[in-house]
Amino acid sequence: MPITLTRVLDPAFVGVDDIIDVRSPSEFAEDHLPGAINLPVLDDDERARVGTIYKQVSPFDARKLGASLVAANAARHLRETLAGRDGAWKAIVYCWRGGQRSGSFAGILKQIGWRIDTVEGGYKSWRALVVDRVQNGPVAAPVVVLDGNTGSAKTAILQRLAARGVQVIDLEGLARHRGSLFGAFAGGQPSQKCFEGQLAIAIETLDPARPVLIEAESSRVGDLLIPKALWRAICAAPRIRLEVPLHERAAYSVRDYGDVVTDPARLCAITASLAPLHPAARIETWQAQARDGDWRGLAEGLMRDHYDPRYLRHRLRYAGREKAVIPLDNLRDLELAASRVEAALGRVIG
Repeated sequence: MPITLTRVLDPAFVGVDDIIDVRSPSEFAEDHLPGAINLPVLDDDERARVGTIYKQVSPFDARKLGASLVAANAARHLRETLAGRDGAWKAIVYCWRGGQRSGSFAGILKQIGWRIDTVEGGYKSWRALVVDRVQNGPVAAPVVVLDGNTGSAKTAILQRLAARGVQVIDLEGLARHRGSLFGAFAGGQPSQKCFEGQLAIAIETLDPARPVLIEAESSRVGDLLIPKALWRAICAAPRIRLEVPLHERAAYSVRDYGDVVTDPARLCAITASLAPLHPAARIETWQAQARDGDWRGLAEGLMRDHYDPRYLRHRLRYAGREKAVIPLDNLRDLELAASRVEAALGRVIG
């Protein structure tokens, strides 16, 4: 019988050597079960061909072609990826709905003598668990938000706290974006589905007896939406704010955004996109600073006139939730800053 998943990180995954996603590469790239490998029984072009024949010719002809393609691809996977698996190998195989693709491949593997399970409802059943976790909640651990203006090293401090064993959810790391106009990472962001899957895993593995620290964000990180359950928890959470002088934040941002400051054309394009929000003379100053390599001056101007006022308006919505302010004269010793945040976290929760 197929296994029925009850959790995002289901106990059925424990002790399994491989989780095999037999969907097409594009389906796998959009999202997949944690730790899965992609052994498609139909690639994207083959899947499109079978679908066209199903609609335009007949279901029988589509199934006949599909079976021949599945057999050929299964043979290739056995010769290549699975060639070294021994008789004790155990795997879970899934497709989109737990139907013909996973059933066909699992049947071949079982005939060899391997212990193979399929997933009831396939990827869709796992996705339903993810959606329920991130949209409906709850977030079991008490959430605390780490706030602070742009350039306050919030992400770097979170990473240091995580290394110490403090529970954190690094939204920017999961979203592959630093949360600002200049924050895109090379390679782009994951899909919304993939982002939600990673968040669901992070939420499900929290220890409810300990607080979890999350960086203050808007409802979007780059192009990705923070799902409802987590967003509600963030809005309701107590806050710890870092207070760092403008010149120190500007210097830190120049170091942190090293990939951006080496691309003046990109900086000019981004500052030009701010034209509807600022006087023309200010935009021209920012673009001249970008062209001239005055990164520190550009960072200070953007923070003072663009980011800080917006952060202030956002922060005023949560004025009653600010429970601690940590003044930092500089950002040279982030381990010390992390220690001060960790101590404040204890006071806020205690």
